[in-house]
Amino acid sequence: MTLETHTLIGLREWIALPDLGVVGLRAKIDTGASTSALHATDIVPFERNGKPWVRFSAHLGTLVQRRHRCEAPLVACKTIKSSNGQVQTRYVIRTLLALGSRAWPVEFTLTCRKTMRYRVLLGSKALVDGNWLIDPARTYLQDKPQILTPGAS
Repeated sequence: MTLETHTLIGLREWIALPDLGVVGLRAKIDTGASTSALHATDIVPFERNGKPWVRFSAHLGTLVQRRHRCEAPLVACKTIKSSNGQVQTRYVIRTLLALGSRAWPVEFTLTCRKTMRYRVLLGSKALVDGNWLIDPARTYLQDKPQILTPGAS
């Protein structure tokens, strides 16, 4: 493995989810988690053109809470065992993640993270796909993603 193909990130980074119209999220990097997680409530599955989709409210911010209504194709339902040992079935979506100057598709489970400090957790699968190296002693090494939301020019 060479450093030339990998970019350094810290324990926490700013991200955006451009396909969902979400920008300015702080994410915690968690190599102990396989799958990434997004704080969501009001989750409702539905069909669009005969395919499974899910509608939900993404929660943004920790001090000043904002909600953003989102819709995304449903990839799967996955049974997850959380860090406290609780087992739950979660909806899984796949959407574009922007971190620094890069953007790539990532799977997120939708779950209530209201008791957690960070509304987004980036798991190891997302980090491998993005070719990142993590320095856990540092934070916010990448600039906030400067991306256009869908439909913008």
